[in-house]
Amino acid sequence: MEKSYTYVMSDIHGEYDAFVKMLDKIKFNDKDKLYVIGDVLDRGPKPIKTLMHIMSLNNITMLAGNHEHMAILCLRVLIEDLTDEVFAKISDKFIESLEDWKMNGGGTTIKDLFDYSKEDRKRALDFLIKLKLYKELTVEDKKYILVHAGLGNFNKNKKLKEYNIMELVWDRMDYAKKYYDDRYIVVGHTPTQLIENNKNPGYIYINNNNIAIDCGCTFKDGRLGCLRLNDMKEYYI
Repeated sequence: MEKSYTYVMSDIHGEYDAFVKMLDKIKFNDKDKLYVIGDVLDRGPKPIKTLMHIMSLNNITMLAGNHEHMAILCLRVLIEDLTDEVFAKISDKFIESLEDWKMNGGGTTIKDLFDYSKEDRKRALDFLIKLKLYKELTVEDKKYILVHAGLGNFNKNKKLKEYNIMELVWDRMDYAKKYYDDRYIVVGHTPTQLIENNKNPGYIYINNNNIAIDCGCTFKDGRLGCLRLNDMKEYYI
C-alpha cells in the first residue's frame, strides 16, 4: 500500500509557478495532506490563482495569515461591481484599511482579483472568511501546532481557542524560547532570513521545538520551502 504523507508550507504570496512546481516536486497525490499556514495572498503576481488552486483540492487545508486578515477587510467591497451604490458605502475606515493592505503588497491581489467573475470573487471571499487560525495534529507520534505567526502573550495554561486573531496571525515567535516540551509549533510569517542568530537563512529553521517554514520566496535570495512532517524532509523551489 502506498504511504501517505503530511506536508506543511507557508507564505506562498502569489508565487503560483513556484507553488505548482513544489506540488510536482513532492509528488503530491490524493492520499497526501498539505497544510498551508497562511499568506497565500499579496506581493507575488498570482495570489488569487494560487488561492483558487488550493480551493480546488480537498486534501489541502489552508489557515489564515495576516495577509488574509488584511484582505478580508477590503474584499467585502472589492468583490462587488463598483456601482454608485457600492461607492456610497465606502467609508474612511475602508480607505484606511485599503491603503494599509496595498502598502503590504495587496495591490497584486486586487489586480489578480478582477481577472475573475463576480461569482468567483464571492467564492474566494467566502473561503477566506471560513479559514481557521490554527490546527493541532499528530504525525508519526509527534504533536504539532500549526499557526501562521506564533502564540502572542503565551501562557502554557492558555488554551489555543483563547488566543485572539492578533496573537495568532501578527505576533511573532521568540525562537530562543521553548514554548512546549511535548509538541512542536510550526509557523510562517517571519522569513527565516530575519531570524536572529540563524546560521542558515532562507531555509527551514528548527530550534527549541519551533519550526519556521517561511523561506522568503518573494525575497531576492528567497525560496519556497515545504516540510514533510513524517520524516522532516525539506523541499525547496
